Amino acid sequence: MPVTIVLGGQWGDEGKGKITDALAASADLVVRPNGSTNAGHTVVTDDGVYKLHVIPSGILYPHCTCVIGAGVAVSPPDLMREISALQERHVRLGQLYVSDRAQVIMPYHPLLDLYEERRRGAAGIGTTLRGNGPAFTDKVARRGIRVADLLPGAEEELRRKLEILLPEKNTLFVHLYHEQPLDLDDLLREAREWGKALAPYVVATEVLVQDAIASGKHVIVETAQGTMLDLDYGTYPYVTSSPPTAAGACQGAGIAPTQVDRVVGVFKAYTTRVGAGPFPSELTDEIGALLRERGHEYGTTTGRPRRVGWFDAVAARYTARLNGMTAAALTKLDMLDPLPEIRVCVGYRLGNQVLNAPPARLDLYLRVEPIYEVLPGWQSDTSAVTSFSDLPLAARRYVERLEELIGVPITMIGIGPARRQIVWREARALA
Repeated sequence: MPVTIVLGGQWGDEGKGKITDALAASADLVVRPNGSTNAGHTVVTDDGVYKLHVIPSGILYPHCTCVIGAGVAVSPPDLMREISALQERHVRLGQLYVSDRAQVIMPYHPLLDLYEERRRGAAGIGTTLRGNGPAFTDKVARRGIRVADLLPGAEEELRRKLEILLPEKNTLFVHLYHEQPLDLDDLLREAREWGKALAPYVVATEVLVQDAIASGKHVIVETAQGTMLDLDYGTYPYVTSSPPTAAGACQGAGIAPTQVDRVVGVFKAYTTRVGAGPFPSELTDEIGALLRERGHEYGTTTGRPRRVGWFDAVAARYTARLNGMTAAALTKLDMLDPLPEIRVCVGYRLGNQVLNAPPARLDLYLRVEPIYEVLPGWQSDTSAVTSFSDLPLAARRYVERLEELIGVPITMIGIGPARRQIVWREARALA
């Protein structure tokens, strides 16, 4: 059962694209199971930088079949722009497939996202304004539009659905947000064009994926976002709208849990998050500014500056256990190169209590104080290192300490953006 799940162990932006790209070199099929264009995965190759949003990172390998699964919310214009951008760079897209069951981000979804964030004011969640949340709201409410509804031959069924949906959306636009309504015929014309453009890529992807597994092919499931943004186990309500966990990856990809043999959690060597919400180890000083600039910590999708902090081992161990991680990848270790000392959050203090897991209540999470363990820095360049033994002693000890705290073997270490800048710990990778 050669299925590997690659997921984020923090608040997203951990470098999953780089790790998936590295693993995809020996994969047959890569599946994106969740999220939408609100995510962004950056891959650096000898041909340059590729910023992917909903297309799996394996697309840069000609041998690799790539699948956008049923758990994804697809924005057709954004997807077509992403396809066009890759075609302009001569990336072969003959093996890209989109699930006919995937939800569609309709034109009213980004508007609802924007207007609701405006209405919330200072209490806004900090969404990417791509319509992700409203689209998944409609999915759960069983009133969503799916990719299959856009295809040629489904026009009358789509009209029937929109005749029910659009009056509700327009009521919100006009009477709650005091904005202009949308026109039904305009929506239908746009949807028909989307359907024609997407039709060559649309299949029953769950069947495609299961056939690949049955024939012994190596399948990678590349999640978006991170576990601490999960609807159930993340910093609710400052979370995403689809499950970025191993369980959610199975659901969105059309894979059974019993078919998975490896779960790789990706962690940055420090911590970042975008938008509002608890962040106990956040740095608002010159060290945080240094890490932000060294790490180019700005959103792939939005360009927003990320909040930066020390590694949070409480959250990391929590996500490792929730996902049943069998291995971990640590990215951007080289960003810590100039620091004389490095802190790791090993516990949360709440009054007289010490917490070893994130609390469910937001007000409590916002009040916790980090308990730090201080480790020596190495203050030398690690970006050209090719083996773990060649890392400075303090860097090796930092990795080993994180490994102890997370409770999962660290098998890959990123020391730069390029494909070659990964240190593989082969003995542990096989454990």
